[in-house]
Amino acid sequence: MSNVQHRVIVGLEIHVQLCTQSKMFCGCAVEFGAEPNSRVCPVCLGMPGVLPVMNKRAYEYAVLTALALNCQIPMFTKWDRKSYYYPDLPKNYQISQYDLPLGENGFIEIPLESGRAKKVGIIRAHLEEDAGKNLHTAGSFSQVDLNRTGTPLLEIVTEPDMNSGEQVRALAMELQRMVRFLGVSEADMQKGHMRFEPNINLAITKDGTEYRTPIVEVKNLNSFRALERSVNHEEHRQLDEFLDTGTVIEMGNKTTRGWDDEREVTVLQREKEEAHDYRYFPEPDLVPVELTPEWLAEIRSRLCELPLKRQMRYVREYQLSDYDAGVLTADRSTADFFDEAVKAGGEPKRVCNVLTQTGLRIANERGCRVNELGITSQNVARLAGMIEADTISAGSAATIFEAMAETGKEPEVLAEELNLIQKSDAGELERIVEQVLTENPGAVEDVTSGGKKSKKARGFLLGQVMQKTKGQANPKVVSEILAKKLG
Repeated sequence: MSNVQHRVIVGLEIHVQLCTQSKMFCGCAVEFGAEPNSRVCPVCLGMPGVLPVMNKRAYEYAVLTALALNCQIPMFTKWDRKSYYYPDLPKNYQISQYDLPLGENGFIEIPLESGRAKKVGIIRAHLEEDAGKNLHTAGSFSQVDLNRTGTPLLEIVTEPDMNSGEQVRALAMELQRMVRFLGVSEADMQKGHMRFEPNINLAITKDGTEYRTPIVEVKNLNSFRALERSVNHEEHRQLDEFLDTGTVIEMGNKTTRGWDDEREVTVLQREKEEAHDYRYFPEPDLVPVELTPEWLAEIRSRLCELPLKRQMRYVREYQLSDYDAGVLTADRSTADFFDEAVKAGGEPKRVCNVLTQTGLRIANERGCRVNELGITSQNVARLAGMIEADTISAGSAATIFEAMAETGKEPEVLAEELNLIQKSDAGELERIVEQVLTENPGAVEDVTSGGKKSKKARGFLLGQVMQKTKGQANPKVVSEILAKKLG
């Protein structure tokens, strides 16, 4: 095996369900978990003689996402029929876009472990309607729920630019964060709002010659963990198969395999159809879409600073850790709230600690977002200022924040009411320190002797002062007085 080297090559097909109120070509409500077949009408059921009408908001959401993916946006696009028979497709065709997608030739940047970013090409982004859902849990027969039929789906196809399961997972997570920031999708994988299908094969170099294994598309992935593991599994499975049989891309069609989450393996499902098998032709019941420069400019105006850019800015400008910056930018409303608090004069690191350590915990418990706790960003900035000025300790800040969420009172008022203002009066603290030193001669000796016990004894003395002041002494001032007295 020493003369065999390989690298994995992965491209992704991604389906993003857009969070419009109605379906792509009819007025039925888009609603997860409704009673089966209760959100349907003659149009999405494909009854004879019905006419589809395009959902304008879905088209705008799709173009907005394509712009965020740095795609070129053609001013003219059309709809096509993609014909195939499946029980969850009542019309026996899907309205999609074939040769003229609404976005093409873009890229997305994904974060790597090293702190750098990698560019992954986007071949195309196009809009289509979703199929229904086949259910196989009722017994020896299958059931069909057509509620999902006709839901707006944005399909994004990447270049095969990823080389590990880790990179594929990073792209999926970044794209989820992006569409949530843009407000175009809830992007909940468990609810099927986002579906990822990796196309995987290997470039294998053996005895100086490069071979490519047949491409495998993997389906049934409903978590980022499953996505990453399916790529890693396929890498090893394809390498073993090549070494065993010598099968290369020229010898076999593309195949589809399903992910078995319990066994963590892929299972062969079928050979993949080619484009000509779908008999694409222009959709006769829908007019093409012609963008005007004004319409495109209006959609472009809705773009915001995207999450990865914002995360990197927080690290660069505020010296936040990459982890903290990632937590703040996981949700746009949290990131906006943080920005507002900093703009109001809050020291960024203090604001970050208050929000990530206390704010997000309380928001999580209440099932809401940080900006919905009833605390203004100005008050968060003032609370951060009180920590910075040593008026209160970081621990007291958490107590005050919780009280702010309960009462809506201002931080200064609560600090007084809850008796949490730190004592920084050097004269008063010096008297208390002297009293503690007199009462604990053994600990004083341990500090001054400079032995192994010195550090522990110093901590003990500091603790005694904090106890006498009911935790209100400023630890920084106490430490300075102790250092002066004990050397």
